[in-house]
Parts: sequence; structure tokens; C-alpha cells
Amino acid sequence: MWWTGLIPRRDLYRLAVAAALASPLVVPRFAAATQEEPFDPGLPEEPAPTPTPSPPPPYRPPFGGDPGPSTWYVSQWYGNTVFGYRSRRGLYVEGQGIHFGVDFSAPCGTPVLAIGPGQVIAVDGGYGSPPHNVVVRHSDGNLSLYGHLVERSQDVSYGQEVEAGDVVGRSGDSTARRTCDGNPHLHLEIRKGGRRVATNPVPLIDLNWEAAALGHLPFAIDLANPRQWQSIYHQPDITFGGVIINDYARVWPP
Repeated sequence: MWWTGLIPRRDLYRLAVAAALASPLVVPRFAAATQEEPFDPGLPEEPAPTPTPSPPPPYRPPFGGDPGPSTWYVSQWYGNTVFGYRSRRGLYVEGQGIHFGVDFSAPCGTPVLAIGPGQVIAVDGGYGSPPHNVVVRHSDGNLSLYGHLVERSQDVSYGQEVEAGDVVGRSGDSTARRTCDGNPHLHLEIRKGGRRVATNPVPLIDLNWEAAALGHLPFAIDLANPRQWQSIYHQPDITFGGVIINDYARVWPP
């Protein structure tokens, strides 16, 4: 250009750089370098698998109808109940110091139902819970024991097959014997591996247990391990004749 000879060389360099930066051709290249890559969705995501529902508990409740204050309800849980703890060296010493069944309060003479199909293997046998008891062996190997019956069903005998819901006796009272003037209730146990081990009936019976309890029934608290055995669903199996498992140095309630 004819005018370049009139401008010093260093000023020409500065003008060239300024013109390059101002050029519209540079801006798109700079902007394109800072843009994010377009999102490629690719293949559609597979839907999450539907969780398989847990099977219902295998057994039914031992009474018909709905629980309630005038029908039947839980009066003591299986496990390390306060009453069980306080009776650990007396009434429940053979059960390692815990209450090894669930007690259901019910009016005297309320029909007691088999919780599942099975065979009657004992009537007034050596399983405790007088004045009458019935024991049924189920196909899974578990035994269900119905204790403190005022009378057993006249239709139940040793070796008989029963179905879930069949009447196996009527609720009675362990203290007043045949009169039911004390505390009529059913003592229900589930034993496994033969008759020596008792297990918690709560996870095995299809029942709204919170509704059946009508209130809070406390467990004894080991202050050295306060979370242990505080759920109705998580209580220990026991072996009859085993050592006491709840001799606590500090306990609540005292």
C-alpha cells in the first residue's frame, strides 16, 4: 500500500493485530470453541426393575374377627418384656429369662383357631401352659402351641389333621384354672427344630400387630446396650433350659 511507507513498522504491527482481533471471522471461531457439545441421548434408559413383593407371613391369627378391646388383643409380647425380665429367675427361668410366647387377652371361652394347617401332635401334653394345651406340627417343621385353654375342642385329638382356622380350643385362664375369673388369655408359642427352641411369632403371623396391641407394651432396656431387643419384630430365639440371657447390670425401668 502506498501509505505504509509513512507509518513506522512497529505501528503497522499494532494495527495488524487490532484489525485481526476486530475481524468478524475470528469471533465465530472463538465462540464455537467455548460452546458445549450437543447432548446425544443415545439409547433410551431401561426402566428400573419392579421390586418383587415379599411373600406374606405363613400363618393367620389365632382368633377370628378384628382385634379390639372387647374381642381380643395383645397383652404381652414375645421377648424381653418388662414382666419377662422381672420373672427371669422364676416363671421364665426355663426360657432363658424371656417371655417365650405372645399373650392374647380374650373373653373366656373365645374360640382359638389353628394358625396354619398341620397335624395335632399333643393334647394336654408336657408343654406347659395349663389347664389345657394343644400342639400342632406344620409342614415347615414348626410347632404351634395354644396354651391356657379353658377346654380343648372336643373335635381335636392326637394325630388329627387340621386346617388353618379350625377351632382347636377355647381361651382360658392360667391363674383361675377353669373359672376364668383372673386374666383370661391365650398363650401362643411357635417352636422350631423340635420342641426345644422357641421363636418369635410376630414376623410369622399375618396381622396388623400395632392395631392388635392397643397401646405400648414395653421391653426391658439394658442400659449398656439400649437398642437391643426393643422391636416387636426382633427378639431372640431361646433354647429351653439354656442360660439366662438378660441378667443386666443396669436396667430400665428399674
